[in-house]
Amino acid sequence: MTTAPKEPHSTPMEKKLEKHGHVRTDNYFWLKNREDKNVVQYLENENAYTALTLKPYEKIEHQIFEEMKSRVIEDESTVPVQRGGFEYYSQFTPGKQYPVYLRKSISDGKETVLLDINHEATGQSFYESSGPIMSNDHNLMAYAYDNQGRRFYTIQVKDLRTQEVLPFKIENAKANIIWSKDNRYFFYTQSDPETLRTYKVYRYDLREKKSTLLFEEKDETYEVYIYQNLAKNYVFIISNSTLTTEIKYLDTSKPLSNFETFLKREQGHEYEVYDGGDRFYIRSNWQAPNFRLFETPLNKINKTAWKEIIPHKKDYYLEEVAVFKDYLVVSGKFEGLDQLLVINRQTKKEYPIPFNDKAYTAEADAQSDYNSHVFRYVFESMRQPEQTFDFNLKTQEKVLKKERQIPNFNPALYKTERIWISARDGRKVPVSLLMKIDQKQDGTAPVLTYGYGSYGVSMTPWYSQTVFSLIDRGFVYAVIHVRGGAELGRYWYEEGRTTNKMNTFTDYIDATEALVNLKIVDRNKIFAMGGSAGGLLMGAIMNMRPDLYKGIIAQVPFVDVLTTMLDDSIPLTTGEYDEWGNPNEKKFYDYILQYSPYDNVRKANYPHLLVTTGFHDSQVQYWEPAKWVSRLREMNTSSSKILLKTDMDSGHGGSSGRYQKLKEKALEFTFILMTKDL
Repeated sequence: MTTAPKEPHSTPMEKKLEKHGHVRTDNYFWLKNREDKNVVQYLENENAYTALTLKPYEKIEHQIFEEMKSRVIEDESTVPVQRGGFEYYSQFTPGKQYPVYLRKSISDGKETVLLDINHEATGQSFYESSGPIMSNDHNLMAYAYDNQGRRFYTIQVKDLRTQEVLPFKIENAKANIIWSKDNRYFFYTQSDPETLRTYKVYRYDLREKKSTLLFEEKDETYEVYIYQNLAKNYVFIISNSTLTTEIKYLDTSKPLSNFETFLKREQGHEYEVYDGGDRFYIRSNWQAPNFRLFETPLNKINKTAWKEIIPHKKDYYLEEVAVFKDYLVVSGKFEGLDQLLVINRQTKKEYPIPFNDKAYTAEADAQSDYNSHVFRYVFESMRQPEQTFDFNLKTQEKVLKKERQIPNFNPALYKTERIWISARDGRKVPVSLLMKIDQKQDGTAPVLTYGYGSYGVSMTPWYSQTVFSLIDRGFVYAVIHVRGGAELGRYWYEEGRTTNKMNTFTDYIDATEALVNLKIVDRNKIFAMGGSAGGLLMGAIMNMRPDLYKGIIAQVPFVDVLTTMLDDSIPLTTGEYDEWGNPNEKKFYDYILQYSPYDNVRKANYPHLLVTTGFHDSQVQYWEPAKWVSRLREMNTSSSKILLKTDMDSGHGGSSGRYQKLKEKALEFTFILMTKDL
């Protein structure tokens, strides 16, 4: 008889934390010291314990991995995009972890390898690349890579005429690069090495081989990003906090000129400027929570000159705009589902691109150029792999350019549903469901629920080839669209942030119970999964209703909310105040204290738990899940398995290779199957 592995033990060391006259005791604060060899040893002990616990199930894990791998298109390639006399695309080759980026000359058909990430990643345990970022004459290729997982990139440039990599490197940058029209300069952004806040914009001169600082965002609650639209006349700097933006712009044909402010920041005003060639378009929430669209002449950018194109609608959330010479394509959401609206720029006539499915995702893909009449989009549902369409904006004809042919998969064997449940305060919460076509709704099916619910990020019903390893074993998969996202518009987000955050957690719990009451799932076989802020969701529901869930998977979970938000030296903290509230103010401190998962661990019969993290995670530091697991072990009154797996090589996004990612998912699903019948 095999002896059960012994749980690792992390020694409690009392640490008092005081704020607003309130004292918290954190016995595992010491795990924050990544330089302490005892911390590293503890994480390695946890990894060993997780491996030993799962070892009896390694055949199942291998089987699941092989199933997932069998659904991978070994030689998959992207649909070519035409730009500057070339077709650009990428492809995977059988057995390789990373893509190869290529281009083909339209005139003579000659194919050139631009960047082979497999070669670049040789000898690296982690490698992430931006892919090629082409100059306007298509002779120079910038690219950025991160080989540690902390999202600090190194920028290099290759001259495609000579195949020479130019003799310079820009370290500690972001993969956010835009070329000037004359191809001599490029603009890029840089982050603070301690806080990780992106706050500087530079211009690099290839001839002089030097960088010049153009802009520095002084306000620690703001981050910066640079972007460009299809017309490519301007480069924009967006300074962005959770609720407020300010945009500056510069003519890319005058790269040595100064950035000008489009509209000064106004608290609560979020806007985005689009280069329309002969005018600007502005997506703005000015007196419009769900946003509206304006246009204005290039030389009249004051609000008084803005002309409304799309008015505000309470039941429609305007998200994004693609601007072509003759058309606009507006992306938005109605009743939580993606909508694409085409507008003729001259006549202002509009029409929708039609979709037929109960739960789906439809999003803009890589576009060719500003003068094109063809809009490319990707359609998918929970059972339908991605289909790439070219839609002619003039004739309204669409052409299927590619449908991902997933090996060993037949979409006709599955069905999707979309239901609405009533939350405890009466709000209707949408839930997207995936199951086998012949699944009986008799209350016997196990279920994996999934949610996020923060930052106004919408969880659209996307296709995941990995989840079918559970579906084929009789599981129902349920994506719960809780408040805190923006599936139903801006109010859906507002009702799930700061002092409304509890709605996120109660929505999830209420939806889970509704699935039981509707006899869609088995009350005794409920699993939940979420990552990052979705990991916070997992921690909160586990404290609030430990009896409801059989097992929980928390990926890189943000669980020590109060301590992190009180420490402005921790990366990204100050920029998060609009999301969670600033606990230096007592009302926010008291509210966060109600739900912060680490602070609310209590004596309880906790469900089975698998926690994953990355030692180099730059967004949710490894010590948050490590501390959480230690406290849960101390307080848990059940015999449930509590496992921690730390990837000692990766960061917030997990492993970088496509097969390694499948191994991580196979481990998670093995944990679910292991605990389902315990």
